[in-house]
Amino acid sequence: MNLTIRDIARMAGVSPATVSKIMNNYGGISEATRQKVYKIIEDTKYQPTFSAKSLATKKSNLIGLIYAGKINVDFKHPFFNEVVNSFKKAVGALGYDLLLFSNEKFYQGESKYLERSKHFHVDGCLIIAGDEIEEAVCEIAESHIPCIGIDLKLEGPNSSYIMTDNAKIGMKVVENFYLNKVKKVAYIGGKQDSLVSSIRNEGFIEAMKQFGLPLNEEWVHYGDFFEESGYHAMKKILQGDEWPEAVFAASDMMALGALKAMKEHGVKVPEDIQLIGCDDIESCRYSDPPLTTVKQDKQKLGKLAAYMLDDLIRGNVEIHPVKVDPELVIRSSSIER
Repeated sequence: MNLTIRDIARMAGVSPATVSKIMNNYGGISEATRQKVYKIIEDTKYQPTFSAKSLATKKSNLIGLIYAGKINVDFKHPFFNEVVNSFKKAVGALGYDLLLFSNEKFYQGESKYLERSKHFHVDGCLIIAGDEIEEAVCEIAESHIPCIGIDLKLEGPNSSYIMTDNAKIGMKVVENFYLNKVKKVAYIGGKQDSLVSSIRNEGFIEAMKQFGLPLNEEWVHYGDFFEESGYHAMKKILQGDEWPEAVFAASDMMALGALKAMKEHGVKVPEDIQLIGCDDIESCRYSDPPLTTVKQDKQKLGKLAAYMLDDLIRGNVEIHPVKVDPELVIRSSSIER
């Protein structure tokens, strides 16, 4: 039999409001009444429904997970998957569950994130960056619902964001090349209209200027962070009359695509051309040769996002945007002199 809070109250001879207060540890109830209700709950193995608990506590312990954008990373992107897994573990330890929102019907004018967040009584949302961000993302970020963006600037009254310090990524790569007497550097960047891409692009160009290294426009190409775009960009670079000494790809997946193009062209890595990627996804360790890369600390990004969102939900502190330092990880696709 499915018992309700009214059934428990009737058995105990108290009001449903009193049972609710006891279950949610409110004061003002005698110890005798409290123990009597606890015993009935234990004997009947009563479990309050999700809706009853959320109505009583004004808290659902649900976090909405949103993959933003008309073109979103979904579950295919190894970098964001690792960040979300870290976030999931951290919010789980804090007592939350995740609710994944689909955006497949947005472009038919149906159901917005804010409406669904209110419907499911989510306590907050984690929003993962994509391309061509929907107005619905701006709407929820500007609402009262706490939101944290990953690689996505959210500036609403109860929102913030976290990302790697992308401006430092190019500096770490170019500095390493400079220290190892590499001067001719090609660059494969991400989409030029992407926030993260634009910061990485500017960081690379600024670092090249700082170290007085020439920037050959024929060696600068842009992709979409995935393997195929890196493959095609590298083929264009190899069609030139002169080859670079090294290539920096702004994502590991583009670097792996570039590596494939070089192998097909008979180019030895790192003997003929050195290669550095960015993200430190797991497949970097198993490529041939293993890929030197700039590590984004995915575990830290996910865990910090969880703690920041929990603080926003609890109203503990005013949360400001956080940037996490990247780290250069040397493997066999580059040469240390």
